[in-house]
Order: sequence, then C-alpha cells, then structure tokens
Amino acid sequence: MSKARTRRTAWLPTAVLLLGAVYCLVPVLWVVMAATKSRDELFSTFTFLPGSGLLDNLGDLTAYRDGVFWRWMANSVLYAGVGALLSAAVSAVSGYALAKFRFRGSGVIFTVLLAGVLMPPITLAVPQYLLLAKVGMAGTYWSVLLPSILSPYGVYLARVYAAAAVPDEVLEAARVDGVRELRLFTSIALPMLRPGLVTIFLFQFVAIWNNFLLPYIMLGDDRLFPVTVGLFGLLQQGAGIPALYTLVITGSLLSIVPLIALFLGLQRYWRVDLLSGAVKS
Repeated sequence: MSKARTRRTAWLPTAVLLLGAVYCLVPVLWVVMAATKSRDELFSTFTFLPGSGLLDNLGDLTAYRDGVFWRWMANSVLYAGVGALLSAAVSAVSGYALAKFRFRGSGVIFTVLLAGVLMPPITLAVPQYLLLAKVGMAGTYWSVLLPSILSPYGVYLARVYAAAAVPDEVLEAARVDGVRELRLFTSIALPMLRPGLVTIFLFQFVAIWNNFLLPYIMLGDDRLFPVTVGLFGLLQQGAGIPALYTLVITGSLLSIVPLIALFLGLQRYWRVDLLSGAVKS
C-alpha cells in the first residue's frame, strides 16, 4: 500500500520543480521576445511572438549618447571581474588560514564571519559610503571595487571547502620534507581548492554584476555606472520618453548574456576540477 502511494505522489516534486522553472523562465522569455520588437509592436500587443525590430533596437542602443551603454557594460565587467577575482583570492587565503591553522581568536573571527554572512549587504552600503567619502574615494571606481573584495560568504565557503578538500596528512608530510608555508599553499593547497574557488568567483561575479544599491549610492558620474544603474536611469527617463523603453529592454537582454556565457564556460572547468580533485584525494 505504501509503495503504491509513493508511486502516485512521485510526480509531485517534479511538478513543483517544473512550476518553479516556468516561473523563473517566463520573464526571461518575455525579455528575449520584447527585445526583438519595435516600439509600435511593443506597445500594441502583448505576445510571446518575436518581432522585427531587434537590429534597429541594437543600433539605437549603440547610438544612444555615443554608445554609453557599452561603457556601462565595460564598467560592469571591470567591477565584477576584478572584484570577483580579488574576492576569490582573499577568500582562498582567509579560508585556508581559518581551516588549517589554530591561533588565538580564530573562533571569534569565524563567529564574526558567520554574522557577516547573515547580515544583508544593503545595511552596509551607507556606512561604506561615509567611510570612503572621508578618504576621498566616493565617486571613483575604487568605491565600488573595494567593498566587493571581502565577501564573508566567500571566506566561509573557502574555509569549509579547505577543511574538507585539503588533507592535514598531505600538509604535514610536505612540512616534514621542508616545504615552506607559502609554497605549501600555492603548490599543494591551492590546486585542491580550485573547484571551490571557481564557485566563489562565480557567486561573487554574479553578485557584483547584479548589485544596484552600492554603485547607485557611491557614483555620481554616469560614465562610471555599471549596467544596472545605467539601465535604471534609462527606465526613469522612459516615463517621459516612451521610446527609451525599447532601449531598456534590449539592454536588459544584453546584460544577461555575459552571465550566461560565464556560467556555461566555468561549468565545464568546474566539472573537470571536481573530478580531478576527487582522483587526487
């Protein structure tokens, strides 16, 4: 009786996942279709059928204010790429140290780290602005890059992954052979941490790319805006100039392309690294 009941309800988790997938993908599908429509097609009908204005929309977006959209995209690549790379490096060093070394205050540091993971980033935006304004960095690239380097969640992931993926026996054997700590980390521990660091890089890249409030507070010059803040400004102007709505939709479509490409590209290396790490361990 229980087996028959299990068979009857086995479809339920799949149905819930399918509904969740539809809920997440329908807005993306609408953006893709809306980006292909001209202004008249966009406001005349609401359908999921493609339109005929994609090339014109791309041309108008590129021509808008001498291509300022592509400057916003380049800024986002700079903020997210450099910030995620430095964040992964800081997380690797910090997580490895917390996992493999015992020193006074390590427990307190880890507790504070957990508190940082639970604290919403939005609560830190204004204090960070006040601090950076004191040293004259507000309104510069550094005002967005510096707060992105330290990620409590990234350090936490690196600490957990280092504790599980880097055997203490391997480290002790290397120390017995006279390997110094710096070389021990770069030559032995770091390759074992690579799958976790790829994950940290991906998470941080997406978080910085999608971040809106921090650059919105920090930056006053629209030439320094990332694509999120730039498109928001276009959307506000669209209330008075409806023609800008097509630019906002087309820009929104282009803004997710790097994230999809990054995820698909890193996923391949992620799987390879996980398999190689399993063989090594």
